[in-house]
Amino acid sequence: MPGLLLDTLCGKAGSRRPVWLMRQAGRYLPEYRELRARKGGFLELVYDSEAAAEITLQPIRRFGFDGAILFSDILIVPYAMGQDLAFLAGEGPRLSPRLVDHALNGLQAASERLQPIYRTTTLVFEQLDPETTLLGFAGSPWTVATYMVAGEGSRDHQLARTMAYRDPAGFEAIVDGIVEVTIEYLSGQIAAGAEAVQLFDSWAGSLAPDQFERWVVGPTSAIADAVRTRHPGVPVIGFPKGAGARLAAYARETGVDAVGLDETIDPVWAMQALPERMPVQGNLDPLLLLAGGKALERRAEWILEAFAGRPHVFNLGHGIDKETPIDHVERLLAVVRAKG
Repeated sequence: MPGLLLDTLCGKAGSRRPVWLMRQAGRYLPEYRELRARKGGFLELVYDSEAAAEITLQPIRRFGFDGAILFSDILIVPYAMGQDLAFLAGEGPRLSPRLVDHALNGLQAASERLQPIYRTTTLVFEQLDPETTLLGFAGSPWTVATYMVAGEGSRDHQLARTMAYRDPAGFEAIVDGIVEVTIEYLSGQIAAGAEAVQLFDSWAGSLAPDQFERWVVGPTSAIADAVRTRHPGVPVIGFPKGAGARLAAYARETGVDAVGLDETIDPVWAMQALPERMPVQGNLDPLLLLAGGKALERRAEWILEAFAGRPHVFNLGHGIDKETPIDHVERLLAVVRAKG
């Protein structure tokens, strides 16, 4: 029997709102910190399928979320495309060689690097209650390309944006390569047990309108179409963070089944601008969850009220902050479950 989250993503409004939180498996949980202290670095955890499955399940056991999202990282795709990947303490991820000064066709693909993620998916699926939806995910091509070009994260994505203007054919080759691998990657997750998938486009907001159309809408549409063809009935959630008013065109043109809203999106505007009955997900500010108090409760209640009448998954506007107190999460869930 499908869970409440899966039903909602398929367009059915239930008796209450399903809830899960982006980055719900991670550093704010003491059980995660304890396991990481024993097991080692982040990438080592991702590639230890038993440990990654345990981390995926930790927030389900503690909070009873309606969805479990795989513990992994969006940079697994460039890693499978042949870039080296390392997570440096205090500095974040590093990919090499950088594609700003190295040809894509010079990389040696390593698709075997995807296999441990599929094993994690299967291990979680086997242990998960059928009413809890298992979510797979990947980074969207634009966001992944920013890391592949620069070799690291950046504030304004200057290297990728400049390359897209100066050498659109070369940049398109990178994006096309990401699209191809991402389709296979999401298909592998679904075959291993994922019941819905999310595309994270964390840096979509940095693009000019014509560039947004080319590097966000177009590639997302290609992925959504392929997943729908291969896996009919498996919902695709698109999350273009920072899209603003362009979210309406994204929702209409990409073919995603549901859209994630960041905390800057006004739910009243979204109710009017997005396709009627399209499921939405979001959009509490993660920093309000960190702050807690009556303001958190009031905003959660307002979001629930604003999205009444539309299939709605309660979530954050981005990932949970690592300093978030456990009792703030518990209070949020009490509000959503009482009012939703």
